[in-house]
Amino acid sequence: MSKLKQFYNNPKVRNPFVWDLMLAFIFNLIIETLARQSMPGYGGIYFMVTRPLAFFDNVLIIYATLVISALFRRSTFVLTLISSFWMILGVTNGIILSQRMTPFTVKDLSSMADGATILTNYFSKIQLLLMFGSITILVLVFVLLFLKGPKRKGNIHFKKSLIAVVLIILSAFGATAGLIKTGTLATFFGNLAYAYQDYGVPYCFINTWMNTGIHRPSNYSKTNVEKILPSSDMNKNGTVKREKDNSANTENKPNILFLQLESFVDPTLFKNVKFSQDPIPYYRSLMKNYSSGNLIVPACGAGTANTEFEVMTGLSVKLFGPGEYPFKSVLKDETAESIAWDLRDIGYSSHAIHDHRAMFYNRNTVFNNIGYNTFTSVEYMPNVEKTPKGWEKDKILTSQIMEALDSTKNRDYVYTISVQGHGKYPSDPVLTNPKIKVTKAPNEETKNKYEYYVNQVYEMDQFVKNLTATLSKFKEPTVLVMYGDHIPALDVTSDNYALPSLYETQYVVWSNFKMKKEDKTLHAYQLAADVLGRLGIHNGTTIMYHQQTNHNSKNYLKNLKMLGYDMLYGHRYIYGGTNPYPKSGMKMGVKTIKVKKVVEVAGKYYIRGENFTEQSKITLHGKTLSTKYLTPQLLVLKTKVDPSEAKNMKVSQVDKSDNTIISTTE
Repeated sequence: MSKLKQFYNNPKVRNPFVWDLMLAFIFNLIIETLARQSMPGYGGIYFMVTRPLAFFDNVLIIYATLVISALFRRSTFVLTLISSFWMILGVTNGIILSQRMTPFTVKDLSSMADGATILTNYFSKIQLLLMFGSITILVLVFVLLFLKGPKRKGNIHFKKSLIAVVLIILSAFGATAGLIKTGTLATFFGNLAYAYQDYGVPYCFINTWMNTGIHRPSNYSKTNVEKILPSSDMNKNGTVKREKDNSANTENKPNILFLQLESFVDPTLFKNVKFSQDPIPYYRSLMKNYSSGNLIVPACGAGTANTEFEVMTGLSVKLFGPGEYPFKSVLKDETAESIAWDLRDIGYSSHAIHDHRAMFYNRNTVFNNIGYNTFTSVEYMPNVEKTPKGWEKDKILTSQIMEALDSTKNRDYVYTISVQGHGKYPSDPVLTNPKIKVTKAPNEETKNKYEYYVNQVYEMDQFVKNLTATLSKFKEPTVLVMYGDHIPALDVTSDNYALPSLYETQYVVWSNFKMKKEDKTLHAYQLAADVLGRLGIHNGTTIMYHQQTNHNSKNYLKNLKMLGYDMLYGHRYIYGGTNPYPKSGMKMGVKTIKVKKVVEVAGKYYIRGENFTEQSKITLHGKTLSTKYLTPQLLVLKTKVDPSEAKNMKVSQVDKSDNTIISTTE
């Protein structure tokens, strides 16, 4: 103890710059250990030994922030504040990796509102209380440190300290730049999870903050943009041809349906578990009899919206910053081309369907920005069943898809996003008499997680069977493209997954008319172009690009990047210098919600109408009133209102998590 005290009292050790360096080393060791959950207790040491330059560069990054505290008289408070940031980053990343396979990024901060709405799906009430309690205690510590914490006495030699701080920060920038130049660190993350493992959490997290959007290509120019597509696809003025068919004459074309299945993969591909019977017998028969193959997706264990983005736009999210969600960035504010617009141009009606919240991933805003006529979210669906973990069951989607198809006389494009297979998968048994049982697993916890997951997948397989049976009787020709958005957030590694990559799922192209079977591996951003090409549809900028470009050419992705930059961020040369795609004026829900009559009975007000759901609420002057849902035709007001105001009451569909109004009856 005396030696430890002697060490601590050493002036060199008490020097804030020396102390901060030791803290930076300790913090990075903890952060990297929490990030490597497959190596409990020694992950940080493993990273330091196997990739020492990357490890110590991350130490230097943390150090460059900690030394800023040397410039303040309340240095203890500032140091605690900065230290807390790094430790919260490490702990948050560790928690997130325990629930999904994608690490924590700056973009997740923009998804905090969405994340808060589904916390109960991932954590127990006790865990949530502990989390919020810890946050409260931390805030109190900050307040006490600021008010009562120690202050540095005497002269702090501000100029010398400032020079030292600047030199350390410049050293961190210089070392990082040097390691990037030598290839020790990278700025492009083809696989975000692997990048965090290879380059370190602090470096990668900061990269997801500073590296966003599609960077301007060095050779970006009007001339080079015009060269990307064949001359046959370009107008004389250098703009892309945009087919128009306002007569909606689509009788010689089929309905086109995309069904994105949440966390859906063939469970028999997992080598570390065995099942009592085939969990997806019907989907397997479809893969055998219809066009199918592996689909390379941009997400792993999470990130549904990015698979969605790639299929809808034909652009790769790898062109954007690491960990970026275009639904949360550029498409939140900008309108853009997508297959919804491309198909509308030739007479289709475009519909989106999702059996979860409209506001999740900003879909209610984004879909309006990229061309959809309607968007039916769970708030517009009546009597939706839920899984034991609180996710909506997908069987409701069959009726919703058919309602979309029946809502128009012309052909329809319908993009449906399912949610039933979503994690978190419980480590304790929650199913009574499960249809599919896990007969072999590494341990009981793994057995329970897989057993829950595989039974959701089995029900999704039955939903697909019911959907295709319904569509097979539909009088209009219809194509249904089905695929998993990413692998589930389970303990899946490349060693225990039978496909070539953790970023591969499987797709099937079903139709109620004869189509030639073609099996191939596709990227998600190529899927729509491939299917539409087989149907004789060649309208759309990225559609034509993928259909007419050699996917193995060295400039394939480079030109796609230039095209994406021009369409979303650049001068829009491909469109003649303007954005030709306005907001679509999207309607929420296919069915119109109507108020027919307000009736007073025994002092209570009843609203009679059509197409009400559990998320229908009576509103007055934009404020939500306490409402009880009785039937799709009847609501009852549970609070008192001024009788003179009764005639002004309307019905709104509200977000199920925070009662935000999504749409209101006229």
